[in-house]
This record gives sequence, structure tokens and C-alpha cells, in this order.
Amino acid sequence: MSKTDWRSTMRMIARYLLIAHLMAGAWLAGPASARDQVVFGITLEPNSLDPTSAPAAAVGEVVHYNVLEGLVKIEENGSTTPLLAESWEISADARHYSFRLRRDVRFHDGQAFDAAAVKYSFERAKAPDSGNKSRTKLFDNIERIDTPDPHTVVLVLRHRDPHLLYRLGESPAVILHPASAERASTEPVGTGPFRLERWDKGHAITLVKWPGYRDAASVQLQRAVFRFVNSFVDSTELPPEVDVFFNFATKSVLRNRLNERYQVLTGGSSSKTLLALNNRHPPLDDLRVRQAISHAIDRAAVIHQVLEGRGDPIGSHYSPTEDGYLHLADRYPYDPVRARALLAEAGVEGRLRLKLSLPPTPYARDGGKVVAQQLAAAGIDVDIELVSWPDWLNGAFQGRFEMTLINHVEPLDYDIYTDPSYYFGYDNADFRALVEAHRNAVNPRQRNRLLADIQRKLADDAVNAWLYAPQVSTVARKGLEGLWVNYPIYVHDLAALRWR
Repeated sequence: MSKTDWRSTMRMIARYLLIAHLMAGAWLAGPASARDQVVFGITLEPNSLDPTSAPAAAVGEVVHYNVLEGLVKIEENGSTTPLLAESWEISADARHYSFRLRRDVRFHDGQAFDAAAVKYSFERAKAPDSGNKSRTKLFDNIERIDTPDPHTVVLVLRHRDPHLLYRLGESPAVILHPASAERASTEPVGTGPFRLERWDKGHAITLVKWPGYRDAASVQLQRAVFRFVNSFVDSTELPPEVDVFFNFATKSVLRNRLNERYQVLTGGSSSKTLLALNNRHPPLDDLRVRQAISHAIDRAAVIHQVLEGRGDPIGSHYSPTEDGYLHLADRYPYDPVRARALLAEAGVEGRLRLKLSLPPTPYARDGGKVVAQQLAAAGIDVDIELVSWPDWLNGAFQGRFEMTLINHVEPLDYDIYTDPSYYFGYDNADFRALVEAHRNAVNPRQRNRLLADIQRKLADDAVNAWLYAPQVSTVARKGLEGLWVNYPIYVHDLAALRWR
């Protein structure tokens, strides 16, 4: 071999070695960064990061269990386990709950968590102007909060509540830092394994691992990013960096992306999707008009066209996954002829015209079109109004609407119908009496009977046109372990996630 050939060969080998080195470096750097973070794709951007004062479920999806914690944790199977409380005792009359608090807990600023923080958070939630969505069903029932020592909290209830521990595990019952609670909507300071790094409005929320967490060694992820991907819903090019598309798998566009890198997780939830009706607004204040709307909807067709069959028809505000569920989907069978007759009985002349406000979620936008077509076949013309999520919260959720299609994800939330100021505008003393009797019932059989009566009363009054209980379908990158399949509440427990 000549010197020229030798030098040429050495240069070629050197180039190959350099390329191999760079490729190896890239390979090592890529998985190393990917293996300590996760990127979620969620449809709605929270309007706040304080679940104790904001109603949207998207708030809890980001911060619950991650930044902010409560006394109790709800597990994937619906059971309740200790979290900030290490144990509790319940009195014989089930009206006194004594919680022993963990002693190894600190807030993200280093301040100790204690009974005073619990008392402050709960009294803040009890305030009439708190905006806490669990005020009616949870906090109004707390007669007194005692703190005999820094590590003990005693809740004295006005009446028994067998669901109390479960309610304390939901996001509206998280504990805020008393010194920074008023800034929690944008700067939450909690006790969880992650803290807020930044919120890029309209794009993403980034959480980073907090090294001062009491069990930091067990938390594998260093970072979690929640991307708002609603703008990609109708696109064939979804962001490739997203590891988890939460509750997106019913979109056919995602099926085209499923390959060796992704898997679909399908499970149950406590969600109830409904065509909400403004019971204050004429002619929706007429029972016969509301009943006509319920008869005009073919729930099976909605489930087939919107969810590709992944859902169960329902006829009241209760999910099949919850104890005591009563199947009432047949209370208003699909019957456009009956719907027209009811409208005539109500004095509706010609065709009725109503406005349907749709928030920017796939189920609402897709479902709204199907429902509008079905109502039109029964003599009800629908004007569809597409609104942003903030506009929905400031409009429909404040009672400024005629009809809207929305998914209520909170479990055991039939109590919302006891509040006449709630956005449905349902004001019925008989219903409130049923709920009160259920609260005070001691005998389990009596409680079950009253729970069935509660569901029947809502259905008989056709407060809303309930559509279905959806399954939760999530597309996740293979190798990510610890994701929930079933969602009794909408939460993403980042501390449980790890890459295989």
C-alpha cells in the first residue's frame, strides 16, 4: 500500500470513528434525557393552578398529587389510602374524624406542613365566595375544625357522610400553603414531589422534581411537561415529542400513528357526558320541552359516531362505575315523533330554535354536530356556537347559555343539583330533601333506596339530557410504566411513572 493510499485509508477510518462517536453520543444523550422526563398531551389548558378555587378538571390533571396533596389519596381502583394524613379514626356516630398528620412533610419553600395549614385550607374552602366546587358536597358539611396539636386535625360533621374520605381525596381538598394561597392560581406552593417551573400560556406547563420531597429517592422523573394539543385535534401531524395523549384514542387520526412505539390503554371512569340545559331559560323551563329533547337524541348513535362505541348510555347524573348505579338510559327512548308531540303540548308553534355552545374538546365539537342533526329531525333547529375554554367558563358555566355539551368527570357529584345557583339552574325542594335524607340515613339498604330515588328524580325532571359514560382511552409510548388505565378521578400521578 502506498503512503497516499495509507493516508486515505486512515482519514476514512477516522471519519467513521468520528461519526460512530457522534452517533453513540447522540444515542446516549437521547435516551438519557427521554428517560427522566415525560410529555403529556392534554386537550384543555387550565385557567388556574389552584383546584380549590377553579372548577376545571384540567387543573387537577396537572397539579393534583404532583404539586399539591390532600390528606387522602384515591387509588386507581377507587380505594382511599393515607397521604398527608398517616392514619385516621372515625367516631361511632360517624360525625367525628380524627386525622394524624405525617411529621416528615414540608412545603416547597421549606416550611413545615402542620394542622394549621389544614385548618386554614378547609376554612378558606368553606367561605361562601371561595369558588370551591366541593363546597356544597364537602365543606358545608364540616361544622367545626379542631387542631388539638400541630399533628392532629379533627373534623366535626353536621351530618354523616360515608363518602367523606373519598371527597377528601379529590383535588378541591388539597392543602395550600397559608402564606402563598392567594397566589396559588399562578404560583402554587405545595408538598408534592414536583414544583412548578414555568407556565407558557397557550403552550405548556412544566413541572420539575423537588429534591426536598419526603420520598424523593423513589421519584424517577426529573421533569414533566403538559402540552396543550387541542389545536392538533383535527391534524394528521400530532407533536411527535408527546409521550402520552390523554383520552385521545377515539380520534381516528391517532390510530394511524399507532405502531411499535405506542400502545392504547382503555379503562373506565366516573365521567358523565350530557347535553346540559338551562332550566331557567324559556322554553327550557318547561318540563315537556326538556323531555322532548331527551326523546330526540339517539344515544347509541352518538356513542357510535363520536366514541367509536367506547361508552355506555346513561339516563341520569351517575356513572355505571359508581356504587348504587341505576340504569335509566331507557327512561327517554329515541322517539322523534314523541318529541314533536311533547313540543306541541308545550305550545311550541313551528320549529323551535336553540343555541348550542360547544367548548373546544373533541367529544363536544364532534358530539355537538351529531346531536344538532338529531334535534333537527325532531323539529328543533340548533345554532352552534364554538367557544374557547375560558369563554365557556365565563359564559355557559356562569349560567349564560341555552344548551351546552360537556363532560362532568367528578365522582359522586349529584349534590351539585341541590344548588339553584349552579349553571343548570335546577331548583327543586323535593330533590334537596332526597339528598338530605340520603345524607342522614344510617341503614345501608335505606341509603341505596334513596340513592336510586335521587337518580330517578333527576331523570323524571329531565334536568339535562344525559348521553353516555365514556371510556377513557389513552395513547402512550411503550416503555412508560405506572400510568392509570381506569380514572376514578382525573389525575396523573407523576411520582408513579418510570421508563422501562
